[in-house]
Amino acid sequence: MNDLLHHLVSGFQHASALDQLNLLLGVTGVGLMIRRSLWAFPVGLVAVSVQGVLFFQARIYADALLQVFFFGALAWGWWHWVKGRGAAPELPVTRLSPRGRLVVVALAAAATVGWALALQRWTDAVIPWRDAFIAAFSVAAQVLQARKQVENWALWVAVNAVAIPAYWNADLAYSAFLYVIYLALAVAGWRAWARALREGRHA
Repeated sequence: MNDLLHHLVSGFQHASALDQLNLLLGVTGVGLMIRRSLWAFPVGLVAVSVQGVLFFQARIYADALLQVFFFGALAWGWWHWVKGRGAAPELPVTRLSPRGRLVVVALAAAATVGWALALQRWTDAVIPWRDAFIAAFSVAAQVLQARKQVENWALWVAVNAVAIPAYWNADLAYSAFLYVIYLALAVAGWRAWARALREGRHA
């Protein structure tokens, strides 16, 4: 336990200004997304840009490339949330069909295998399989979030649960701490959007 605390404190002490900015932007952006605020999108665009630089510096290439996708997905999500709501106050939260959930998980799993094999063959990635899982399922989660479907939070819970030990073992204590916070926020977001979905159906 003492080693764990020492490792965490050491990570905080050596965290760069970019790490600290990443933590602030990341938590703020997810908090705004839980509240279904449009401000989540401009904050998120800056956050993924910072995160991409940090991952590239750490040689976690799949996650670095993932931030480029996130940037585009956030921009599209911002447009979709505004255009899709029409005259309503906001775009409603929706749910995938059982078949839709199966398709999303199957596609993300297939992408994980393909991405991991590519990383092993053509890069010096330090954690190719976990890196690929985090990347592939994050893509699926981000698409569902942009479409405002509640299942996005279940995927974020899975991604964050895998990311915490992956980044800790890669000596990214600050990033691991950030994903502990993201895990808690993902659970909170799942509950909040599920409640909004129920209220929307009964409105």
